[in-house]
Amino acid sequence: MNKSIATNIAATLLLLIGAILPESELRPFVLNAGIFALAGAITNWIAVHMLFEKVPGLYGSGVIAARFEEFKSAIHKLVMESFFTEENFMKFADTALHQGIDAEAIERNIDMDELFEGFLKVVSDSKFGGMLSMFGGTKVLEPLRDPFKDEFRARLKQIVASLDISHSHSSFEKVQPLIEGLVRGKLDELTATQVKEILSDLIREHLGWLVVWGGVFGALIGILSTGLQILFL
Repeated sequence: MNKSIATNIAATLLLLIGAILPESELRPFVLNAGIFALAGAITNWIAVHMLFEKVPGLYGSGVIAARFEEFKSAIHKLVMESFFTEENFMKFADTALHQGIDAEAIERNIDMDELFEGFLKVVSDSKFGGMLSMFGGTKVLEPLRDPFKDEFRARLKQIVASLDISHSHSSFEKVQPLIEGLVRGKLDELTATQVKEILSDLIREHLGWLVVWGGVFGALIGILSTGLQILFL
């Protein structure tokens, strides 16, 4: 049972307990705690659902699927502007010309963690950054780190295997469009549904805490409002 369902069930039980308690000083506190807890939990659960799914009539719902092009653009920008620069290409070419091209040797000279940090920066600077900041910032993307490294290594081997760097110092302008086309082609294979599923797998578990805290703070507000009502009315 996930956190969201457990929180909604707990809030509902609290409401029912408050409803069936005999008249006493405690009853309104329990009843209102349950009502406000359920309201807070359900409101946040709907908000989380709206991130991933388009709800007819609710403007702004389905934002992740709607902005999947920005997600793909962020990855494209990372690869082409942060990794596959002319400077890096020349370094790899010099190594290959003297030692022979070796994907594993190139990989050992790449700081994959630094590359992933670059990816996080690109995402945080994009329109996704504002959305992620509501859910703990780029740390919710940390589960992507190892899969990112594995996928990048695989793509690097494909790219290196297809390169002829014997005239590399004069062919960066020729190679760059080929690499960009490869990257763009792979990204174009991603659909809005796939992007939604990727992000859902990464952050939905963390977003469940929004529902939990919505229920907790809702219950506290219910108790506080009941106390103030008794005190001043």
